[in-house]
Amino acid sequence: MAKQLVVFLHGYGADGNDLIAVGKQWQTLMPDAAFVAPHAPERCAEAPVGRQWFPLTMRDQGERWRGVNAAAPDLEAFLAAELARNNLDASKLALVGFSQGTMMALHVGLRRKFAPAAILGYSGMLVGPEFLTDATARSTSGNPPPILLIHGDQDDLIPPEAMFMAAEDLGQANIPCEWHLSVGIGHGIDGTGLMHGGLFLAHCFRLKRPAGLRVSANSSRRLSERL
Repeated sequence: MAKQLVVFLHGYGADGNDLIAVGKQWQTLMPDAAFVAPHAPERCAEAPVGRQWFPLTMRDQGERWRGVNAAAPDLEAFLAAELARNNLDASKLALVGFSQGTMMALHVGLRRKFAPAAILGYSGMLVGPEFLTDATARSTSGNPPPILLIHGDQDDLIPPEAMFMAAEDLGQANIPCEWHLSVGIGHGIDGTGLMHGGLFLAHCFRLKRPAGLRVSANSSRRLSERL
């Protein structure tokens, strides 16, 4: 029986298969965790074999805000079902997003009835910072969920400035946020980013690092999408 639940939220034009392999790399850090990666609910207009959480036409600035709100109920239903299936409460849930998936992880994770154990976002952005008064998810001790944002400094789809802006906006809303800038990385995740992310989640789950564990940062995983 799983003791933690890690949910991967893929990017625009991909699907759940794009991130689930990351769970295998983190299994040593979280040996009792269940890793799941749902497909986004809609087919992607720009990548017919892929999926999208919401359309991205770039025609108006309110598109992302409408999009995360429209997609939130489906994701909430999935999270509730997976937690129930594994007999776990919200304190054992972590959300991991990539790009558009990060938008969803932040939006939903910050607005759940009870805060998840952690939110980890790669190469993404915070949608609707002006609406952070709605971000009321708190733990039983009254704290917002821990957040780590990781971004490549060479990202030409979602500039790294988006990470710094998100961290500042979250901080102003009294929601602490850690960040890591991956040097030389574009719109993707490298080995160092994976290492930091896995260790962050294990720490948030209050797991001890296995004795003698060596986490390699040499391998890189490049994920890309069209935005």
